[in-house]
Amino acid sequence: MTEAVDRRTVLKGVAATAAAIVASEADAQAPGELRFEAAVPFSYDLLKAAAREKAHGPYTPPPRPAPEIVQKISYEEWGKIKYRTDSALFANGPGRFPVEFFHLGVFFQKAVDFYAVDGETARKIIYDQSYFDMPADSIARQLPQGAGFAGYRIQEARDGALDWHKNDWVAFLGAAYFRAIGELRQYGLSARGVALEVAVADKPEEFPDFTDFYIDSGERADSVLVYALMEGPSIVGVYRFEMKRGKGVVMDIESTLFTRTTFTRFGLAPLTSMYWYSETKKLTAVDWRPEVHDSDGLAMWSGNGERLWRPLNNPPRIMVSAFSDNNPRGFGLLQRDRNFDHYLDGVFYDRRPSLWIEPLPGPQNEGWGKGSIQLCEIPTDDEIHDNVVAMWVPEAPVPANAEVALNYRLHWLADEPYPSKLAVCVATRLGNGGQPGLPRPKGVRKFMVEFLGGPLKDLPYGVTPTPVLSASRGTFLTYRIIEAVPDGVPGHWRVQFDLTVDGADPVEMRLFLKNGDDTLTETWMFQYHPF
Repeated sequence: MTEAVDRRTVLKGVAATAAAIVASEADAQAPGELRFEAAVPFSYDLLKAAAREKAHGPYTPPPRPAPEIVQKISYEEWGKIKYRTDSALFANGPGRFPVEFFHLGVFFQKAVDFYAVDGETARKIIYDQSYFDMPADSIARQLPQGAGFAGYRIQEARDGALDWHKNDWVAFLGAAYFRAIGELRQYGLSARGVALEVAVADKPEEFPDFTDFYIDSGERADSVLVYALMEGPSIVGVYRFEMKRGKGVVMDIESTLFTRTTFTRFGLAPLTSMYWYSETKKLTAVDWRPEVHDSDGLAMWSGNGERLWRPLNNPPRIMVSAFSDNNPRGFGLLQRDRNFDHYLDGVFYDRRPSLWIEPLPGPQNEGWGKGSIQLCEIPTDDEIHDNVVAMWVPEAPVPANAEVALNYRLHWLADEPYPSKLAVCVATRLGNGGQPGLPRPKGVRKFMVEFLGGPLKDLPYGVTPTPVLSASRGTFLTYRIIEAVPDGVPGHWRVQFDLTVDGADPVEMRLFLKNGDDTLTETWMFQYHPF
């Protein structure tokens, strides 16, 4: 068999032409037991070669089986369709993590193919209604045999310490999105395979799809290995996910992307989250809860070692901020506020995971090079919209017919995996400017920024740190206060200052604390929108 035939076999051969089920195998299977097509050759190198070849051909969208039926599977009806745990891939293997599949529905209409990898071969998993519990009158029962799945999730091990019947720790569902729980066992923000043309004025954003997943059956004590093919009109990509279950979830990702066109904003290792409001700014009576957000800030560890914290905004219009860097050490969208009383919501925003991107060296031991961490913030008036994207954008434009390789590690945890020794910013608050007891001047905004921990805990009695403050425009007024927060917590300080500025253009601000020549805190960076 030639290499060209092998490539086509990997992408297509597990489908119709090589799809005949071995008759004796099918006859021997009990209802609800997974059914497979015939085995075909598989390796990651073969998948990568096939993707490279596919990128030089026309775009083939993923199938939408029986759309007249799938469109009638409403979100409510979709929620009634439950995967049977005994039908999971690896359901009975000791120490294994069972893999369950999501059903198609009105919000997930594209069929995704799944394969079980065994050594150097792979077998496609055939959709069958017997894998699912669904109401007797469910419209989903009218789907044809082999319609396909929408996505998958990985359950806790049956013989592990956590309740595998009630808890999954990874889910891939919809386009090229995926999520994992953190160490607080709660889902929140998402990661994506790639982000293409986010917030580009003259180009629509493109959402490629993970179309094929190859799940390795090799036994691993604490991890699952999955290969994936992604395709969109302008791109084809392959991914290797090694997903480890520990106190949180850590994913090692190896990816290669093949472009069909030139991109204006080519977002790599993208994160997507939701930020509606927090203590920073909240409209009167917009909602009964004090805060609503999956993440409250973007943390960055630059190539030169600087630690940065950018509180998130719900801006008046779409805003994109770029933070230039060379070989960044990491970045992530974090949920730092862990106080339930700040949310008061049973969906547990206080437990949402923080997600940190750690760049890993490539095949030649090279880093990510020059580029920028870009933050896109989109206005929202509800918590149902993911309105925040953080991503790495290479400095050099990515042309058509390019190959882009990127390796990185995702840490789904409660906090940063490599915490700074400096004090961190824990709150940003805005209010009317001026002094208590005096008329409040118009057009003046007060800021209150809090720092906690690090060297602030070890300041000698009577020593007050010095704030280093700057803004891209506007004037800082003389009324400023720096003081220890009177809550009895060691190393908890706050800085209060007033800013006056003309016009509605945003103001970029920076602040950190020092003592002599010693830096005590990370750098607070804030984009203020005058109002």
